[in-house]
Amino acid sequence: MDEKLQMLKALTDAKGIPGNEAEPRKVMEQYIKPFADNDGVTTDHLGSLIAKKTGKENGPKIMVAGHLDEVGFMITHIDDKGFLRFQTVGGWWSQVMLAQRVTIVTSKGDVTGVIGSKPPHVLSPEARKKPVEIKDMFIDVGATSKEEAESFGIRPGDQAVPYFEFTVMDNEDMLLAKAWDNRIGCAIAIDVLRELKGKDHPNVVYGVGTIQEEVGLRGAKTSAHYIQPDIGFGVDVGIAGDTPGTSEQDRHGTLGKGPQIVLYDASMISHKGLRDLVVKTAEDNDIPFQYESMPGGGTDSGNIHVTANGVPSLSITVPTRYIHSHAAILHRKDYEHAVELIVKVIEALDKDTVHRLTYGD
Repeated sequence: MDEKLQMLKALTDAKGIPGNEAEPRKVMEQYIKPFADNDGVTTDHLGSLIAKKTGKENGPKIMVAGHLDEVGFMITHIDDKGFLRFQTVGGWWSQVMLAQRVTIVTSKGDVTGVIGSKPPHVLSPEARKKPVEIKDMFIDVGATSKEEAESFGIRPGDQAVPYFEFTVMDNEDMLLAKAWDNRIGCAIAIDVLRELKGKDHPNVVYGVGTIQEEVGLRGAKTSAHYIQPDIGFGVDVGIAGDTPGTSEQDRHGTLGKGPQIVLYDASMISHKGLRDLVVKTAEDNDIPFQYESMPGGGTDSGNIHVTANGVPSLSITVPTRYIHSHAAILHRKDYEHAVELIVKVIEALDKDTVHRLTYGD
């Protein structure tokens, strides 16, 4: 496994739902720190990681943000028989949850569990036709009582994280893992700083790992207030529409065809001038790309762009299959092309270009 794959494995293996991002933050810091300025890695007061890389002092401030958190669950109650009730944290579709393995992170260490429900064998024929509601699910950790579950270290408030091993598939460009949403964005932020190491660039770049994106883009708000960027990029996963059953109308993203330039999502309308610059940069450098619109979702750019007096912002995403589940698939070259594209754009964002984008002259 090469160095990049080792980084991706470390990032996706890390356990961190919203409000519990310490473990992925530690991994991201380990990988991004060598490419940041001396003493250039810090956090805001909620825990978003901020790594600074200076090209030109007093140049425009460019923010490249991926989010550290992943969708998961929070334990809310332990019943008398030792079964755990939970709250989803982030968006979940009930049909992908049952019989899936989870890891409960406790003060005594990790505890393995599985999501269960009432057996279908005892349900009426009509009930069997309906998906099980999340409120009727529980986590089974093999305990026989509340006291035994508590002896494992489990307490209400503990996070439960999907379990899945990072896997390079037989097509070695296809990478299967949990938490691509959005550890791939964190990897892109790391690699952008890596590629800029030792290069001249006319600005100051901030590689950011935000917290609590899945529950309201919260870390994007606090970290953007900390940085006060002139230009913002949210880097995240996008929807892949290349699986069976997806209509041509809904087929926006295809694995292996390049990163997606987001035109619109529920949290923002992309800045037209910045979008035009990114598209031209991709075309001039023969970097493949796709367009994406996501009327039902948002990215960190949604909060970055309304910081202070406003920040010209754009989201760039990596098309990914099966997000918000235990395992998702993306294409390595889409990730690498996203890094290449963002670096090329950053190299073009001098003071005059940023002024023109901001004020239209």
